[in-house]
Amino acid sequence: MKKSFFLLASFVACLSFQSCTDKVESEVFHYTSDEYELLTQSLDLPEETHDYTLVTNRPVPGFNPDLPFHKATLGRVLFYDKELSVDGSTSCASCHSQASAFADNEKFSEGLDGQVGTRNSLPLGNTIGFVKYYGTDLAFQSGFFSWDERFESIDQQSRAAITSSIEMGHSMWELASKLKADEKYQILFDKAYGESNPINEANILDAITEFVNSFSSRKSKFDKSLPTPPNSFSQANVFADFEDFSDSENNGKLLFNSNCSNCHGSSHNAIVRSSANNGLDLVYTDKGLGDKEGEAFLNGVFKVPSLRNIELTGPYMHDGRFATLEEVVDHYSNGIQNHPNLSDVLRDFATNQATEFNFSETDKMDIVNYLKTLTDTDFVTAPQWSDPFK
Repeated sequence: MKKSFFLLASFVACLSFQSCTDKVESEVFHYTSDEYELLTQSLDLPEETHDYTLVTNRPVPGFNPDLPFHKATLGRVLFYDKELSVDGSTSCASCHSQASAFADNEKFSEGLDGQVGTRNSLPLGNTIGFVKYYGTDLAFQSGFFSWDERFESIDQQSRAAITSSIEMGHSMWELASKLKADEKYQILFDKAYGESNPINEANILDAITEFVNSFSSRKSKFDKSLPTPPNSFSQANVFADFEDFSDSENNGKLLFNSNCSNCHGSSHNAIVRSSANNGLDLVYTDKGLGDKEGEAFLNGVFKVPSLRNIELTGPYMHDGRFATLEEVVDHYSNGIQNHPNLSDVLRDFATNQATEFNFSETDKMDIVNYLKTLTDTDFVTAPQWSDPFK
C-alpha cells in the first residue's frame, strides 16, 4: 500500500535527520515488531495503516484527513469486536454488515439473548447524507441513523447501541475497564491518542466515529457515468441520458428524477428531504417522529434514507415490510395511503388524495434497473472496512 501524503511530507521534512525519520515511521504510522506480533495474533492488520482519507469534496463532522489513520484503525476493531456487548455475542457489525452496505438483511436485528429490535437497521454507507442541519423547517432537519432522527451524531448513536439492554447491554464505564485489560487495545489506543490519553468513553466513541465517517461509496455504475468533474452534475443534466447506461437504466433515471428526487435527490450525495410520511399506513402502530416528539402532525413520519447500494440493503422501510425493490416501486405506483400527514410531494392537491403514479410494468422494471446502478461492489468488499478479526 502506498504511503499517505502525510507520511511523505513528514519524510521529506525530516530527510536530513535520520533520527526524526525513524521517529515518524515508528511512532506515528508503524508498530514495533513486538506490538505487531501481539496485534496479529488476533487481528489481520497491515503494518502501515489503511488509508482512510474520505473521498469527497464535502466536509464531514469529526473526520480530519490530516490526522494519522490510527483512530479509524482502532474504530474498525471496535466496530467488529463482539466484546463490546456484555455477553460477547454482538458487535456493531452484527446489525450493520459490510456485505449489505452496513445494513442488516433481517427485518429486525437480533441482540442480547435473542431479543430483536422494533425497526429495520438503516445502512451506514453514506454518512455524509446524515449531517444535522438546524433549519426552521423540521422536514429538512437531518439526524443520524435512527428512523426517528433522535440522534444528532454518530457518537450518540453508538453510545445508545452499546448501552441498550436489547442491543449490547454494556455501561460505557464497564466497557472502558474491559478494554483497559486487553493488551491489543492498549497498543491501539496509544497509537490513536497517545500514552497520556486514557481508554475512556470519549475516545471509544470518537474512534468508532472516525471509522464510520471514513465510509465512502463512490464507485457505482452511476458514479462512473457522472460528468467530469463529478461536482458538475447539475439540473442541466439531471434528465440527460448517461452514455454508459442501458435504455432501461436511462428511462429509470428519468422516471426517478421526475417522481422521486424531491425527497431522495438526484445526485445521491445527500437526501433532499430529511423525513416524510410516505403513506405506508392510514393508522401507524409505530408513529416514528410522532412517538419521539409527541406531536400528532408527525405521526407516521420517518427518516428518508440514502439510496446508495439500495439493491443490497433490503428488506425496506422502517419495519422491513417490503422484501424487494419491486415491492417498494409497487407501493409508490398504486399503494400510497392518504394519511393526514402524507408528504406534500405525494399528494394530488387537485383531488386532495394520495398520488397514484401508475407506473407501467416496464416503467417499474426500469426504475429498479436504475436503482441497481447505485450498487458499489468495491465498497462492500474493501479491506479497510472489513472484519479485522482472524
